[in-house]
Amino acid sequence: MSDRHVFRLSGPDARSFLQGLVTNDVDKIDGGLVYAALLTPQGKFMADFFLSKDGDAVLLDAHEAQADMLRQRLSMYKLRADVVIEDAGLQVHRGLGDVPAGGYADPRHPDMGWRAYRTDPQPDTGTDWTALRVAHLIPETGIELTPDTFILEAGFEALHGVDFRKGCYVGQEVTARMKHKTTLRKGLAPVTVAGDADSGTEIEANGKPAGTLLSRAGDRAIAYLRFDRATGDMKAGDATVSRIEV
Repeated sequence: MSDRHVFRLSGPDARSFLQGLVTNDVDKIDGGLVYAALLTPQGKFMADFFLSKDGDAVLLDAHEAQADMLRQRLSMYKLRADVVIEDAGLQVHRGLGDVPAGGYADPRHPDMGWRAYRTDPQPDTGTDWTALRVAHLIPETGIELTPDTFILEAGFEALHGVDFRKGCYVGQEVTARMKHKTTLRKGLAPVTVAGDADSGTEIEANGKPAGTLLSRAGDRAIAYLRFDRATGDMKAGDATVSRIEV
């Protein structure tokens, strides 16, 4: 997992500091791994990560591409909180099957296996993680998760990445309003693909834009769709795309 970066947040205010920022309940780390996100005040995606307990500290496991931004953003929010934010010097290991000693079940879906944090790099296991993501509609940073993403459209509720009872956090008001006062008209959905079409290809239905093709594994893919238009056979370049009803 060379594309991951692990931070350690320590100090007496570490948990309360994170609790006021992220979408999930940080205290759940007492029971295992927690999946969460950091949002803008307008409720849009900035970063997703896993949180775990490390003694009195908290480990934050994020995509490497987000590391510099997270370091800057967390430092900006820190103000007078008694928190130390540092690189943990740990490597992310992933696998399927029984969770090893010191590991954690992936909270997003049982079929996503486990994660562990160790000092040594993990050898390549040959697991097709993209195929697993596609099969279970799990978004990836930089593909399904972008600065324009609202996390409920990306399925964060089903992925146990947001807690609606935890209280305030950055972007909470917009997220709660989307949950309780609106019906989602756009979002991620599983599709089948017949033919050649790359990630980022626009999907059309009846000659109108209906969405975008994203992660693909064989004849299955994740697409961002306008649900009112995503009916019947659609086109993505030369490929035929059909929504899978779940």
